[in-house]
Amino acid sequence: MVSIILTITGIVLLVAGPIIAVRGLAGRRAIIQELAEQRISFPAREELPDRLARYAGAQVRTGDQAKAYSDLIAAHVTKATGGRTYAEIADELKTSGRTDERLAKLREMAFMGQTLRGALLGAYQAWQITLLALGLAGLFTITGLAFLAWALLG
Repeated sequence: MVSIILTITGIVLLVAGPIIAVRGLAGRRAIIQELAEQRISFPAREELPDRLARYAGAQVRTGDQAKAYSDLIAAHVTKATGGRTYAEIADELKTSGRTDERLAKLREMAFMGQTLRGALLGAYQAWQITLLALGLAGLFTITGLAFLAWALLG
């Protein structure tokens, strides 16, 4: 009875592993395609902080690159807003009676920057999930093989 359970479990895991791997790889391809369609490229080396220098001139195509570009946007937004968030600037504008044109433009810039950053971070998170799926696919496959070997040898 144990041998039958091990065999069935092993087969299920051996089938599930490749299916999960295919879905993980399809997810990665979709992320790469979507990022490529956005045509986002890093600026030249001299315009990047040292920690992002390796991306100079590269097009954003992976989750890690999307995260790095979102960090670049965050640095630009922080510099432009003096460290204030969209919500803080919106509150300042509201307090000023909504008449300060400079604050209105700053609020719009903060909103766009934080929105773009959020979208890129979403791509990064999706990329991480595909990595998890690929890892689980490998684990399921190895475990399935182990269960079948155990059933055959046991």
